[in-house]
Amino acid sequence: MESRAFGATGLGVPVIGLGTWQVFDIGLERQETADDVVSASFEAGTRMVDSSPMYGRAEQTLGKAISGKRDDTIVATKIWANSAEQARVQFESQMGFFDDRVDIEQVHNLVAWRSHLDWMEEEQERGRIGLLGATHYNPSAFDELEKVMRSGRVQAIQIPYNPVERDAEQRILPLAQELGLGVIAMRPLGAGSLVAGPLPDDLRTLGFISRADALLKWCLSDARIHVAIPATSKVEHARGNAAAGSGPWPDYPLRRRIASLLS
Repeated sequence: MESRAFGATGLGVPVIGLGTWQVFDIGLERQETADDVVSASFEAGTRMVDSSPMYGRAEQTLGKAISGKRDDTIVATKIWANSAEQARVQFESQMGFFDDRVDIEQVHNLVAWRSHLDWMEEEQERGRIGLLGATHYNPSAFDELEKVMRSGRVQAIQIPYNPVERDAEQRILPLAQELGLGVIAMRPLGAGSLVAGPLPDDLRTLGFISRADALLKWCLSDARIHVAIPATSKVEHARGNAAAGSGPWPDYPLRRRIASLLS
């Protein structure tokens, strides 16, 4: 399923994106590591990247890593600020990092979302922002996220989704499908907690090559999820993650089996 929102970006969905939480907050002496991860991801088919001012130097590191690739990159990042003044500083920094445009600008964890959407809509009209979105990591905030979704002011949302964190299945994903919103899945690997240990033999015989491969295919096999954004600092993991976006997708019984074995 292609959402109306993500279809407007030219983003083929479902796909694997590249997250930067915890792994791109690095100094200049390690920039080459990020460059190599981005190059490996792009060579394997990834085109969407996700970041935030909350992630330290991640935006700056990412901007350098996609230098020369910007026209082929869909940049999703966030505003994480209590005031419009702080937000404007963040946004102007992003313009410098990402060649004067952000393809998907999200309100991080719904902080001051009403006031931020006011100026973000103005920037959207100016063409410096493509789509508007909202994120939250905690199901306790899903009531508020639902209000944002129903406001008609965002075109995308970002929520946690993996075999352990499935609260979004109750109301958020059905509503996103109803409204035609793009959905980005954060923590598809459980922030790394679900990929520890060997791949069960049952899944290996079915063609999965790693726990990450099975988890990412599980995530994207839900037609309401359009992009999953695993983060990594390792080239081999970047290649493997991106390759998982090519399918084939597990059917319902296999999704249940994967969830049972990997949660």
